Amino acid sequence: MTKTEIHENVQEIFRDVFDEEELVITDTTNADDIEDWDSLAQVRLTVAIEKKFGIKFDFGELTALHNVGEMLELIEKKIAG
Repeated sequence: MTKTEIHENVQEIFRDVFDEEELVITDTTNADDIEDWDSLAQVRLTVAIEKKFGIKFDFGELTALHNVGEMLELIEKKIAG
């Protein structure tokens, strides 16, 4: 899966979780940029991403992320094995 495909899939997950069809994420998008991105939304994002890509995150990995770009890099790394 390419970086572009990963980004497109994550984009759709964000739109579903936040119920906002026009939401656009970038590498610099973070929780401060999306009003409804709270701890519950984070759990929903995590579960949806894990399910979509067939991966599992460790708690420490998630707490170290600062923005969507870092999340995408972590997903790519986990997919690659």
